[in-house]
Amino acid sequence: MKDLKLLFIALILLTANGYSQNKIDEITAKDGIHYITTIVDYPISGTYLYEGLTEPMVQLNPDGTGIFQLDDLSKTTMVWGMECLEDGTPKYQKGFNYAVYTLWYKNKEASTESETNEGWINAHFSIHFEKKKMFILGDRSKDYVE
Repeated sequence: MKDLKLLFIALILLTANGYSQNKIDEITAKDGIHYITTIVDYPISGTYLYEGLTEPMVQLNPDGTGIFQLDDLSKTTMVWGMECLEDGTPKYQKGFNYAVYTLWYKNKEASTESETNEGWINAHFSIHFEKKKMFILGDRSKDYVE
């Protein structure tokens, strides 16, 4: 009976550990070391657009890749992540009915080592719970369902 209890506890711990696996990357930006993840408690991957337009857009893929299209319509492939603590817990500031995160991204095809290490750019990312909208840079948005 004691062995059965130990086996049950071990199974629960292994299962919980498997579900809590969160990919965390350490990045070096101009202002120091940060940690990023692509997993937060909301469906952040998707296409973010100016209201009523199809371009320019930002595309966040679940695997941490995407596209950042500038206002001149030039597209840059990128890697991205949301700032988190070293253990993978997302860092954010919570307001009355919103939360603000820091989105870090960089050009995926960096041509030099210094561009690769120092090419990280941070952007304002917010979730507005009442409107069920997410915003990048305050103007590109997508709707979401909880």
